[in-house]
Amino acid sequence: MSKNRNEEAWEALFAKWEIPARVEAEGRFLISADQIREYREPRLMAKFDHRVNLPQIFAENGLAILPVSRGDYVIGPFEAYCRFEEDEPPVRRFSLPASLESLSPAGMTSEAIAVNCAAASGILCDFLGEKTLYPTVSGRMNSDRFSFTIEGSAGETRVDVDHAQIEIDAAFEGADCLALIEAKRDLSEDFLIRQLYYPFRVWSARVHKRVRPVFLVCSNGLFRLFEYEFEDPENYNSLRLVQQRCYSLEDTDFTRRDLLEVLRALPDREEPHIAFPQANSLARVVNLCELLEQQPLTPGEITAIYDFNERQTGYYTAAGRYLNLIKKDGPAFRITEEGRRILKLGYRQRQAALCGLMARGQVFRELLALGARQAEPVTAEEGREALRRFRPPEVWSEETLKRRASTAVSWVNWLLRPQGEEERQLSFF
Repeated sequence: MSKNRNEEAWEALFAKWEIPARVEAEGRFLISADQIREYREPRLMAKFDHRVNLPQIFAENGLAILPVSRGDYVIGPFEAYCRFEEDEPPVRRFSLPASLESLSPAGMTSEAIAVNCAAASGILCDFLGEKTLYPTVSGRMNSDRFSFTIEGSAGETRVDVDHAQIEIDAAFEGADCLALIEAKRDLSEDFLIRQLYYPFRVWSARVHKRVRPVFLVCSNGLFRLFEYEFEDPENYNSLRLVQQRCYSLEDTDFTRRDLLEVLRALPDREEPHIAFPQANSLARVVNLCELLEQQPLTPGEITAIYDFNERQTGYYTAAGRYLNLIKKDGPAFRITEEGRRILKLGYRQRQAALCGLMARGQVFRELLALGARQAEPVTAEEGREALRRFRPPEVWSEETLKRRASTAVSWVNWLLRPQGEEERQLSFF
């Protein structure tokens, strides 16, 4: 596996300053921006939003890095990341005010616009239980002085922060609380706790109201909101999930009847002669298309955005190519015209279009038809049987067949899962 410039620079720094030995002896190592700058710009060297983005030499030594001032960072065996809890709450439907012309569900091309849509539609008020919210602080600012303990492989470590830079995507104040919003457009499995913790510590000391850290993730027309609290404000790892909800500004009731109509309208085709996908999250494939709609991305850039490794990036870009949503153009990946067209559709139409792209292959057509006619999710064995029937068994090992079947079943069941609160109580037959 080739090493990027960050990997090479950190290997040089680890060797020059004997960082693993210093951490083992002292529990941590303080490194300055000037020391880092000898090899590369610090802002490019110390931003790792997901655990998998850490340079290999950090991972090998079980280390993470946090800023402690405008010019210093601390490296230690820290538990700096937290996984999102996997749950799929029912989707709550909200609408933008009819008088607004500059905001629309189809125009959420940035985190800032997504936050504005969530505020204007009443999603944030509903989530936070506030009657009225006012936008307040946002952007980059300096922290105050504070200290905290952080857990790690060597036990707890005390960290002192003195005017480190923090960034707040948005903040909304109501009668009873100040909500600090961290907004994302990429679907990831974990996040850097610092993104919530540092702003929480700063503003908890500045206001008397309760400070509520909130993650807002917007993709495929859905707003996923996660509220956390720090049970011990001086303990970095004391966060717990308070609530999570899912919202939409569009009709999300894509039913089995809709799917059957899609399948009836498609002509019969042979299984395409292209690599079968091995990327279990169709939601992430759609999310990757949303990011590529804004600009082309190289494999390295995709790996840095998501909590991916290079192999996963290859799997997900290949899945997008299988569906004709993504194409390779020189060193970068771009969205196809078909991908652009589908992203402009409303939610139900977009799900129908994705079903149509999947059902061009006989394996997916078989599993989609099966899922549309039964109340239970498609099973792994049903997925393997469809692959054995339409893809020659001698092409793959049994282990590879299991992995590919897992992808097929995950995609089909994701498309068929009930979304809205009312839909979960409906029978389609």
